Amino acid sequence: MRVAVYPGSFDPITNGHIEILNRALKIFDKVIVLVAYNKYKKSRFSTEERVKMIEEAVGSERVSVDSYEGLTVEYAKKHHINHLIRGLRAVTDFEYEFSLASANDFIDSEVDTVFLMSKAEKSFINSSTIIELAENGIDVSALVPPSVLKRLKK
Repeated sequence: MRVAVYPGSFDPITNGHIEILNRALKIFDKVIVLVAYNKYKKSRFSTEERVKMIEEAVGSERVSVDSYEGLTVEYAKKHHINHLIRGLRAVTDFEYEFSLASANDFIDSEVDTVFLMSKAEKSFINSSTIIELAENGIDVSALVPPSVLKRLKK
């Protein structure tokens, strides 16, 4: 069985994330969406809320959701997974992602990073923009799953 980990803060998960996940499911038998906990980053939603939103948004037997505090590559090693999924929206993402993939390769060269490019129409979507738009009264229903939309309205 081909399994991959799709890590991210997912604060909140967007339709752009969902698109990358669905494309990853064409390559892998199972994908674990891994909600990263970063004590240095202020999150809008708690780790538990983010996990719940993703579970509600995805609902596939081939997708599971987990959370982890620590290095993603260590999570992958612990669970005997050799592939990480990363989405790329623009050239600016590539620099950061390339650096991260190189660091992961240094830690464990058995764990490969698979990059999937966002579709052009979703390339501007990111969690911070979604929150800013929603807080300013802009309808973001086309950009996020219903599980996120109801929480953004609270």
